[in-house]
Amino acid sequence: MGDDGARRVATVTTGAATESVGHTEGLPVVVCASANPGKLRELDDALSGVFRLLARPDDLADVVEDAPTLEGNARLKATAVGESTGHAALADDTGLEVVALDGAPGVRSARYGGEPSDSARNIARLLAALEERGAVGRNQRRARFRTVLVLFHPDGREVVAEGRVDGVIASSPRGSNGFGYDSVFEPDGGDGRTFAEMTLEEKQALSHRARAIESLLVCISG
Repeated sequence: MGDDGARRVATVTTGAATESVGHTEGLPVVVCASANPGKLRELDDALSGVFRLLARPDDLADVVEDAPTLEGNARLKATAVGESTGHAALADDTGLEVVALDGAPGVRSARYGGEPSDSARNIARLLAALEERGAVGRNQRRARFRTVLVLFHPDGREVVAEGRVDGVIASSPRGSNGFGYDSVFEPDGGDGRTFAEMTLEEKQALSHRARAIESLLVCISG
């Protein structure tokens, strides 16, 4: 949903899934393979009017994300959720790739600080790793967010799309919006603000996930 409240979507938890309720009649049903509420919110906002987006079933077991690539992990999640529910499923895997850390945390971004996944620990380890490398100046803290989306259909067809945004890792967390590494990522074109200092609308105009969705929509409309 947008922050201005112009488009209101309520959620109702059912025994099988959390169903989006709103102006969705006649739209293709797609189950979101992510259990991350932040990701679900961004996907629901960007795909409103395109898909009838359902949250993944509460009773579905977590998918082991052990692929060596973002695309591989997204495919694992989309396939598992699609086969379990019988609906098309959309999965995303996102990595933060920091130049000074040779591309780390990358595919391990969600668990960079250890198990279980914890954003505060991940950020603490990231900032400590940059300090250990002596990466102090902004030019030494360049990074990019990269998102890969996989849309899986029950008949085995899939669509893969990717989005990226370049930026800088801040010296300390700032802002209270967003999730994950948003509080330490300053995207290019964001006036020096972190994603966590932006509204959802502002973030959607710049983010890797929004760009991946744009690419996905081009693919499925072509």
